[in-house]
Amino acid sequence: MSSIDDSYKGYRESGLWTLKKFGVRVWDSVKIEAESGIFEGVILPRNEMADPEHIVLKLYTGYNVGVRVPKIRRIDYVGRKEGHYAVPEREFPNDPNKANVVLLGTGGTIASRLDYTTGAVIPAFSPGELYSAVPELAEICNLKTEKVFGIFSEDMSPREYVTLAEKIHEEIKKGAQGIIIGHGTDTLHHTAAILSFMVQNPPVPIVLVGSQRSSDRPSSDAARNLINAATVATGPIAEVVVCMFGPTSDQYGLVHRGTRVRKMHSSTRSTFRTIGDIPLATVDREGGVQPLRQDFHPRGDIGKEFKVIPTFNEHVTILYFYPNMQENLIRAIVDAGYEGIVIAGTGLGHVNRPLYNVIRWATGKGVHIYMTVQTLWGFVQMFVYDNGRYLMDCGIVPLSNMLPEVAFMKLSWTLDQTKDPTEVKKIMLTPVNGEITEREPPDGYLIFQGRLPEIKKFLRDYLL
Repeated sequence: MSSIDDSYKGYRESGLWTLKKFGVRVWDSVKIEAESGIFEGVILPRNEMADPEHIVLKLYTGYNVGVRVPKIRRIDYVGRKEGHYAVPEREFPNDPNKANVVLLGTGGTIASRLDYTTGAVIPAFSPGELYSAVPELAEICNLKTEKVFGIFSEDMSPREYVTLAEKIHEEIKKGAQGIIIGHGTDTLHHTAAILSFMVQNPPVPIVLVGSQRSSDRPSSDAARNLINAATVATGPIAEVVVCMFGPTSDQYGLVHRGTRVRKMHSSTRSTFRTIGDIPLATVDREGGVQPLRQDFHPRGDIGKEFKVIPTFNEHVTILYFYPNMQENLIRAIVDAGYEGIVIAGTGLGHVNRPLYNVIRWATGKGVHIYMTVQTLWGFVQMFVYDNGRYLMDCGIVPLSNMLPEVAFMKLSWTLDQTKDPTEVKKIMLTPVNGEITEREPPDGYLIFQGRLPEIKKFLRDYLL
């Protein structure tokens, strides 16, 4: 098939061509007959990041569905609900007594409003749009927004990390008194980790925030998370932090240190958890930021140098160990030019014996290999068993209770500054901002199993 034919096929199968073919438009109520069934709802505008081969419907149930164009047999017109796919802008008020906060967008919409005519989610990002969608923000701060880039969170890469770090530096130098970063939730904790190393001792809060559920759902957390993030951005904790829902209710949000946070559930609103420690604070509109601990870097602290080190070596990877892992996997990684490997080992930091020789070979070739634990909670303890001590003799360096993704980000950041094994080890084992702690708090690890008597009592007394 010629390139012209290929181009025509792409056009023919696009959503726009299909709408024209069946004589329907955006905002029309339609019935679509597809290979997988019949769908009824309102045709929504295509998101700027969506592919052209799907038509998106707002179903009458309130949910959205994407129907793949090649699978569509026919579309019948039912009626029309004219929508307005823009949030009316209201001038964001400026109050000299409030802090100046900058919201940096990385993709998607940090806030939105529901169009009740069509059920569509209307994106909001400019200060005027945000004021219209979430007017509570004006009670908290003066807001400036900038879309740095627009990508899905899984497409974040070193280029975006460096750009964000440099943009944060620029805005703080201009006088920003707080930074909010709107970010997709799937890799939000990865970005929080790398920014914790790239942006050290900031004089103002740097708050990463997202939403698990869109604004067309009654259970949406978008506006509440943004209000909480703005409150944290004007608060006392000047670190890279993640601010998201705390409990499953909207009672309060949690502020997590950027090096100790992880997304722990694919869909629930209270998905982010501090691992191996306790959160930095709670936050709500009434009480503001309520610290749970006092070892945070305070706003305006001039005792430590504010510095930005936007470096990243792309030749680093994570290996999640599994039984019967073969040595040719590590050999292939080294032959591909990788300079660093973070292993998420079993138990106290172990791998199987067939890997010992190839690990010794890899470290002998100058590859930096560090051990973390796939349990997430707990410490690497490689002196307890013979196999741990042998792995250390092979050149593996244990990383205490550093989380695997955080170790990956720190090793990537470190290896772009030095390749000297002694210096790399020194940087990796010297905490920058809580990525290694002396111990876990006794009330940190609290994972309860459902259906047990004490949990049923707790749910009955406090939640139900």
